[in-house]
Amino acid sequence: MQTNIATREDWLKARLVLLDRERALTKLKDEVSAARRDLPWVKVEKDYVFETEDGPRSLSQLFGQRSQLIVYHFMFGRDWEEGCKSCSFWADSCEGLAPHLAARDIAFTAISSAPLARLLAFKKRMGWNFDWVSSSENSFNHDLDVGFDEGRPKDLSRAYNFGLMPDAFMDEMHGTSVFAKDEDGVVYHTYSTYGRGLDATNAAYAYIDLTPKGRNEPSEGNPMAWLRHHDKY
Repeated sequence: MQTNIATREDWLKARLVLLDRERALTKLKDEVSAARRDLPWVKVEKDYVFETEDGPRSLSQLFGQRSQLIVYHFMFGRDWEEGCKSCSFWADSCEGLAPHLAARDIAFTAISSAPLARLLAFKKRMGWNFDWVSSSENSFNHDLDVGFDEGRPKDLSRAYNFGLMPDAFMDEMHGTSVFAKDEDGVVYHTYSTYGRGLDATNAAYAYIDLTPKGRNEPSEGNPMAWLRHHDKY
């Protein structure tokens, strides 16, 4: 780590220069967020049914009383023994969100293809309280381009992140998707993001990025090889 020692006055000058860049980034972020809200909606044609703690529920029912739904595509394959370490890292940022999101007319749930019993056991181990449901009996993960297991239809591309990764290297990949429901109860897909697009939803990374060392991850290989489930550090 390179250290640049300065007086308080010189630090303040440099900090104000950086502040101008941070303000420009905030303005750009607001513009991108507005463009995201302006994206067209796509009607969800399939009747997806999920395994939940309250029995079978449709995608529409996952909204509860809200008109907007955020789905975290948590990597936990049908035959996996435990959830992905990276997804668990993200999921640690989800605790306590539900009441605040609900106040803005938003429901939140994680969805994985592993059987519900395995999801709930892992959820209990990790001490999480957010909703988590199983898509093991439907094609939701395939259709949202996060499921690349042997059951993926041959006519669907294996490309991930809108084609930026031509061939997904795992049978499960992560992402976040957003859905909306109109006054007639019709459900629409409004947004999805994958890969580094999820950085903004990771509270730990947001704090780490404030520090002098930053993420300090290797430039080659798996940059997140340092990561563990929070009960294994």
